[in-house]
Amino acid sequence: MHPILHLNIIQTVMRNLFFLLIMIGLASCAGSNKETENRIQLFNGENLDGWTVKITGYPAGENFGNTFRVENGILKVCYDAYDTFDNRFGHIFTNEKYSHYKLWVEYRFTGEQVAGSPEWAYRNSGAMLHCQSPQSMDINQDFPVSIEAQMLGGNGTDERATGSVCTPGTEICIDGKPYGEHCYSSRSKTYHGDRWVTLEMVVLGDSIVHHIIDGDTILSYTHLTVGGGNVNPVPAIPFGTLSEGHISLQSESHPVEFRKVELLNLSEKRR
Repeated sequence: MHPILHLNIIQTVMRNLFFLLIMIGLASCAGSNKETENRIQLFNGENLDGWTVKITGYPAGENFGNTFRVENGILKVCYDAYDTFDNRFGHIFTNEKYSHYKLWVEYRFTGEQVAGSPEWAYRNSGAMLHCQSPQSMDINQDFPVSIEAQMLGGNGTDERATGSVCTPGTEICIDGKPYGEHCYSSRSKTYHGDRWVTLEMVVLGDSIVHHIIDGDTILSYTHLTVGGGNVNPVPAIPFGTLSEGHISLQSESHPVEFRKVELLNLSEKRR
């Protein structure tokens, strides 16, 4: 192992000792009234206040075709105004940045994928962590530089794990080693049909991220940095550690609904 990488891993472990105690404390009172009361409701159930839309080919703030909308208390991604998808990948960003937090996203896939969509985007969405701002994206940029906690739905037959990680414009370590591919699969079970699924993410700056479903940690990764490919066009963002950013939810051509987007800010616990 390269000595610099070895030192970085040691520093990561040291930084996380304090947060490990936090996590033990949070786990011991999971579901407690105190934790629930301290959660921030990022989605208010009424409108898109506090969020900014960015869709490929359109400036930040333009919600083409009313792609992101609120109906009956649900944040929906819809494509009824699209004749064809035409690579119009979209994201809706929190206006605030976050660094150390727990995030809960409850989602489900519905309906049919819009015409002209990539096959891999079937029942595919994600929560993008530590995103660059929508205003800093090129008008034709497809994905923000970020870490994607991927959400996948089953086709009714085949196995297809959800809660995997993808790295648009970023790099991570898995089991202490740099991971050079774009996506790394979790070990979750497959969720078929239009059922609601809650993906929980524990994000501790650039140090470590856990993906959790039904109380089971299905994936962990460390050492978050800016770098790598899978973003087009490539934005002018300096390489280095990735310790904070906006949170965004995707529109990747398949209708998806979100009825919970909650955050427990852990940054205050660091002070």
